[in-house]
Amino acid sequence: MTQVILHIYDVTNSGSDKTNNTILHINKIFKDGIGLGGIFHSAVQVYGDEEWSFGYCEQGTGVFSCPSGKNPMYTYRESVVLGETNSSIFKVNQILRELSREWPGNSYDLLAKNCNHFCDEFCERLEVPKLPGWVNRFANAGDAAMEVAGNTALRLRQAKTEIVSASKVAYRFLLGVANNAGGSPESPGNSNRGTPRFQGTWFKNLVTTGAKPSSSSEIENQDEDRRRQQQSPLRQNSRSSLHDV
Repeated sequence: MTQVILHIYDVTNSGSDKTNNTILHINKIFKDGIGLGGIFHSAVQVYGDEEWSFGYCEQGTGVFSCPSGKNPMYTYRESVVLGETNSSIFKVNQILRELSREWPGNSYDLLAKNCNHFCDEFCERLEVPKLPGWVNRFANAGDAAMEVAGNTALRLRQAKTEIVSASKVAYRFLLGVANNAGGSPESPGNSNRGTPRFQGTWFKNLVTTGAKPSSSSEIENQDEDRRRQQQSPLRQNSRSSLHDV
């Protein structure tokens, strides 16, 4: 058995003193002040004096090593003992070879696949506890925010598509009504459109039931029955009026 040690750095490799100082200030407030986390780089040490981590490169593996606590790109912060692994040095070397194939440098992603995610995976295979939550909390929160934003954008696009489709259906319907109102239903130009009354009933049924009526004659017969029922009271009222006169 041997100890597994996590080395943690403040990410101060921006090339700008102002930005680096801002990151140090953020880490001081959010990690040291209120314990939430910050912007950190991490690496795992197991067997020997080297630490292992992951970073971006255009070609080849992103897995690399350097002397423990001596990464020149960042500002060293602290180390955390994660536990002891039962893996032999031979097994650890095998795990590192596998990770080197699985973690190419061009797959690096600041939010979804960074050095802290690599260390988590490495620790899982060493069968020791993963990183403390505060080490990668900012990236996890950012990844969750990106996912929410992506899902929201997708829902908005879907809603927009549905609105446009419904508008096209309504436009075609109204255009057919207008064309039929301007000419005789028996004219060649309108012979395939049907009467406005039929179009109105078809559209109502389409919205309420989602099914198109089987034929225009059914609708015509239904509309004719309704028209007789509506006219019948009018005839009774007319006769009553004449009788009263």
